[in-house]
Amino acid sequence: MNTELLPSIRPTKDRLHRPFRDLRISVMDRCNFRCPYCMPDSIYHEGFSFLRPDERLSFDEIERVARVAAELGVTKLRLTGGEPLLRPNLPELVARLTRIPGIEDIALTTNGMLLARQAAALHGAGLYRVTVSLDSLDPTVFARMSGGRGDLRTVLDGIETARAIGFPRGVKINTVVQRDVNDAGVPELLAHFRHTDVIVRLIEYMDVGNRNGWERSDVVTSREMMTRIDALWPLDPVSPAYRGEVATRYRYADGGGEIGFISSVSAPFCGNCSRARLSSDGQLFTCLFTTKGTDLRTILRETGHTDEDEPLRQALADIWHRRADRYSEERQERRSRVKAAHEDKAGEKIEMHYIGG
Repeated sequence: MNTELLPSIRPTKDRLHRPFRDLRISVMDRCNFRCPYCMPDSIYHEGFSFLRPDERLSFDEIERVARVAAELGVTKLRLTGGEPLLRPNLPELVARLTRIPGIEDIALTTNGMLLARQAAALHGAGLYRVTVSLDSLDPTVFARMSGGRGDLRTVLDGIETARAIGFPRGVKINTVVQRDVNDAGVPELLAHFRHTDVIVRLIEYMDVGNRNGWERSDVVTSREMMTRIDALWPLDPVSPAYRGEVATRYRYADGGGEIGFISSVSAPFCGNCSRARLSSDGQLFTCLFTTKGTDLRTILRETGHTDEDEPLRQALADIWHRRADRYSEERQERRSRVKAAHEDKAGEKIEMHYIGG
């Protein structure tokens, strides 16, 4: 952590007394994959209008938001997309963010296609850890789940390059599990990374956005996956590393490493959520399932030449103080009252590629 000139931290809590600790920053709305559960090719085709470069926040603007967020209590930053490695000169941004007083962790989530060629520069810039989204080791299933855009060998090479370079807090794999799509191949993926320092996290398929055709019947719950895995390799629970940790962690009893389960459908964790998300065009969202954000880009550009961050600071604090989001818990409560899968769907939600996962 950069402790030089630590700011006067103003603990910032929302209406449910949850602290503002994590900021996820989308640096790019484009992606080189077309995963059906995130950016289906039928919608995000060659003619789709993505943001122009001048519509995205500059590195100066991103740094300003991160610096003010740190003054309000944020200690963890995660760079997301779309695909963040499509953003030119990303290591420069990483280096700038590492110098912000109070920031203890900077991570990156990527699909891995460009990781091998950029891993060294990201490590040199001070990136703490890398998470790679990888849904299958079966080439046919991988192609289906990446929309036919990715190359499995290239992704695996990127993971191995990142492992060899040695990021301070390692490499993780995020796997979205869908019934009758990739769930049968989960043991193969786990076996590949067992007895390595790579941690695989299995994520319940979520109703993010409005375009992925989500149905509850497609969800393989963490409990079900855990039962399957424990039958192959017995698991022992691991205590949470901190309050609000998203993944429920286990170790293989035979010493094969660690695995995590992210259960936002079957076991919502809204009560401990400390995350906000900044889109690449400067909208701040206080929930992954929200319907709208708050425009920070206008504030940034209206005050861009004055070095005056008080309006931004006040806006961020006000947004968090008003926050009462608990979508996943409310979805669970609705389902308890009305036993019907269609009751899980509620209103238009922002698309995941726009604000990151």
